[in-house]
Amino acid sequence: MQSLSVLLIFALCASSLCNLIQDKQTDFGLQVFAEAVQSAPDRNLALSPYGIASVLGMAQMGAYGATLKLLASKMGYSLQERGMPKLQRLLQRDLASEDGVEVASGVMVDRKIILEKVFRRSLSKAFQSVPHQIDFSQPEMARQVINSWTSDHTDGMISEFLPSGVLSELTRLVFLNALHFHGVWKTPFDPRNTREQLFHTVNGSAVSVPMMTTTQKFNYGEFVSKDGVDYDVIEMPYEGESISMLLVTPFEKDVPLSALNKELSSSRIHQWRQEMRKISKQLSIPRFSMDTEIDLKSTLSRMGLGDIFSQSRADFSRITTEEPLCVSKVLQRVKLEVNEEGTKGSSATAAVIYSRMAVEEITLDRPFFFLIQHKPTGALLFSGQLTQPQEY
Repeated sequence: MQSLSVLLIFALCASSLCNLIQDKQTDFGLQVFAEAVQSAPDRNLALSPYGIASVLGMAQMGAYGATLKLLASKMGYSLQERGMPKLQRLLQRDLASEDGVEVASGVMVDRKIILEKVFRRSLSKAFQSVPHQIDFSQPEMARQVINSWTSDHTDGMISEFLPSGVLSELTRLVFLNALHFHGVWKTPFDPRNTREQLFHTVNGSAVSVPMMTTTQKFNYGEFVSKDGVDYDVIEMPYEGESISMLLVTPFEKDVPLSALNKELSSSRIHQWRQEMRKISKQLSIPRFSMDTEIDLKSTLSRMGLGDIFSQSRADFSRITTEEPLCVSKVLQRVKLEVNEEGTKGSSATAAVIYSRMAVEEITLDRPFFFLIQHKPTGALLFSGQLTQPQEY
């Protein structure tokens, strides 16, 4: 399947989580998701909004000055404000208390770096995380340690999170979040009703997929976007009903899913839940699995967070005063399996922090133009385009 015609959102119904920080994190995570899918409308993509908010929340706790203001403005809250670390800790606690959910936060720090005491205390308060010393002068060994950590906290679903080459001797910290979920449908699909059916992709083609079918009473609602797009929302609860999957799709088959990007917000989800009603429906949904990897640097930069990656402008001096730091990458990998029994999913998220004193690498490993100019006169002696190097 090249694309799913439904948007999958895992939503917790517990009222104890419906607080300021949860709504703000949901909104920020969905903004990242909307920006990412806008750049790849024909690609299967799954993100963990909670995972993204967690690792950037850790980075936010180490930010100072303009960098802190930028992160707080774009994320909608500041974990440096009084009382916010406690809300973050309670949110993580409530998530981890759910059956079938495991949440973990981790910080890997280079053994040569001395962290500020305030930053250490903040990490402990908000994420119940104690920095783990690691030797980034041996990047491959450090990568294996981090990948082992993510494997342990995702029930082995994500065993090779960081690819080779992501870490280097210039790495100083890696903020980590791992999330694992295994939920059984409240009313599982009968495998005998699963049939091969055509799934219509965004490019107009159709592919045959195993389509699961069930008839039961669902929470269901019909809505209209601000742009006048009609769409429906159907809720599929997992056992225990504190976690559910919301399926969102336009009424008209020729309306692109991207037309609903602006509908993704915590307030809209609250409205869906308030207005949906129990209705008997026959639901058919593909049995599918997804394994997506993404570097969110370009996505976050388009959202206005480019300065956190800048060697000249990033300020994370609350982490350490020994050397200036900047974010190098924000990586996430998500694996999902949806079948007749339920859903099994894991995510691993990392914010890789580099030393700003490092020399930024520029590798021309793709086609480029070249110009040979006589500077005093401005005359261009040669101009060219290299698309395929040839040895001489």
